[in-house]
Amino acid sequence: MEFLNDHLYGLAELNFWQYVVVTILWMHITMMAITLYFHRDQAHRAVDLHPLMRHFFRFWLWLSTGAPTKEWVAVHRKHHAYCEKPGDPHSPVVFGLRKVLWQGAELYQEEASKPETLEKFGRGTPDDWIERNVYSRFTYSGVGLLIVIDLLVFGVPGIIMLTFQLLTMPMLAAGVINGLCHAKGYRNFETNDASTNLWRVGLFVAGEELHNNHHAFPTSAKFSLRADEFDMGWLHLKVLSMLGLAKIRRVAVQPDLMDEVTTLSLDSLRAIMVNRMHVLRHYTQNVTLPVLRREVDAIGENASSVLKGAKRLLIWHPQMLDESSQQRLADLVERHSGLRAVLEHRNALKNLWEGTHRSNERLLADFGEWCVRAEESGIQGMEDFVAYLKSFRAMSEPAVA
Repeated sequence: MEFLNDHLYGLAELNFWQYVVVTILWMHITMMAITLYFHRDQAHRAVDLHPLMRHFFRFWLWLSTGAPTKEWVAVHRKHHAYCEKPGDPHSPVVFGLRKVLWQGAELYQEEASKPETLEKFGRGTPDDWIERNVYSRFTYSGVGLLIVIDLLVFGVPGIIMLTFQLLTMPMLAAGVINGLCHAKGYRNFETNDASTNLWRVGLFVAGEELHNNHHAFPTSAKFSLRADEFDMGWLHLKVLSMLGLAKIRRVAVQPDLMDEVTTLSLDSLRAIMVNRMHVLRHYTQNVTLPVLRREVDAIGENASSVLKGAKRLLIWHPQMLDESSQQRLADLVERHSGLRAVLEHRNALKNLWEGTHRSNERLLADFGEWCVRAEESGIQGMEDFVAYLKSFRAMSEPAVA
């Protein structure tokens, strides 16, 4: 009894703020292990972590989450393959935001229990002795070990610390990232899903809050793409890289443009398609919205109000809009013929790189025909946009798509 009384606050005997710091540090390392190892290294191969870091993160995640690498990677890859469609393991569009936010861990477990998911989407993950005989075989033994460590080292406060430590993955990764980052926030790119950037939670989720950027460039090791965005995971990667503990493989870059306009080639067309997210963003900002502004000004409506509402509608794929938003967009297109015309050209352009073609030469010819139609459309800003496309520098090395 005397021993228990003497060690009520654990062997460490920390003060209140030291307990807080240790808890936050533990949660932060867990999120770093998820984003750097599970996500950027294993799921997307955007970075090669040093074997020492991989082993450390595998052990840490076994200790704090009980999630084997193959399960997490398989579920995440399937999410990208079926994003916002039936088959997506945790889409708020499919299941509803409330379910993903509060039951995201259950959705993950349900998908991770399917052998066909692990077989198809979990390839290339660790399959060594320790993975087969410890991490995958005794999935939650790590969590049990964590409980013992917390109670022994931190005593009664360890119970509270343990609660926060074990909630890191189900609440922040499974709930906030998979839920809120597909429902709330802003969008830089017009991806065919509901992904958003939610910078307010950046300190807690280590760069994963820049989810729309990630869905636009899934194989990029860096998630921040604007000057006002900060990816904490990228900061850690840069430090690890300088220490020789990580090798960054791919990073999304801005389009490489030439000063002069040239004739389209297959290589320059490839550069356009690789940078298609930037191309669509450029089209909306420099063609669609200016055309709408001129039409709104011409009929005397409040341009700022109309454009603000229109931008919210135009940055989403039509299938991601609810019925009322789809109706507002339809009404907007019906009232403004110029807007309808630029959207038709935009959809035709998008269909070119999303469709199937008999040959690369046919694709290049179809793209050239689209450029001719755009230049002859009489739509202000369209000639400049075609010139923008023709200024793409031909690619010689693979880039992030």
